[in-house]
Amino acid sequence: MIRIAAVGDIHVRLGHAGRWRRQWSALAADADVLLLAGDLTGEGTVAEAQVMVAELRDLPVPVVAVLGNHDYHLDAEDEITRLMRAVGVVVLEGDGVVLEVASGRLGVAAVKGFGGGFAGRCCAAYGEREMKAFAGHTIELAHRLRSALTGLSSADAVVALTHYAPVPDTLAGEPLELYPFLGSYLLGEAIDTVGADLAVHGHAHLGTECGTTPGGVEVRNVAHAVIRRPYAVYEVPARG
Repeated sequence: MIRIAAVGDIHVRLGHAGRWRRQWSALAADADVLLLAGDLTGEGTVAEAQVMVAELRDLPVPVVAVLGNHDYHLDAEDEITRLMRAVGVVVLEGDGVVLEVASGRLGVAAVKGFGGGFAGRCCAAYGEREMKAFAGHTIELAHRLRSALTGLSSADAVVALTHYAPVPDTLAGEPLELYPFLGSYLLGEAIDTVGADLAVHGHAHLGTECGTTPGGVEVRNVAHAVIRRPYAVYEVPARG
């Protein structure tokens, strides 16, 4: 079994130095990898990112991350990504990576994702250019997730990592009015089209941990406010 630790929405702020590093001290005993599901900073400032990367430096397991909407808020996502990569974090956006861990080869495909809603109650790329732009962004990112998953055929197990939700199941507890801004069924379709062993996301602080895509892939909402622990650990079998 490959052991995957995951958490999202940690929202690191300037006064948080040392907080997460202490909580991640047991990672090596619990997991083979740590996945971060976005919203790693509070307001998307470079100063917050500097505190956050100090928490991540020299952790005992590989770290793979996707950014969230908070990390994009001030248009500093490129600098945040650069800082994270400088301490060895694999930051993905529309691409994937295969990691050699103790139990096999773990493939991670990641994209931030976007809103749009879910089958039967979703926006469409039709009408005003603003609506077409909104829906079109989700369509593009879903295509990129599908492409990233397709490139992981050499992996023994595959995880889809997003910030926005790929299914409505894990949004239970959130106001229905917010569903169109919390995720899109197109992400779930991309996962089901190519296949994965697990899908992990954040963003929905009032949601529910467990869900499933229509095709049967397990989905986990790992927003810190949902899992209420430094990270949740999930096991997936290695096919090799």
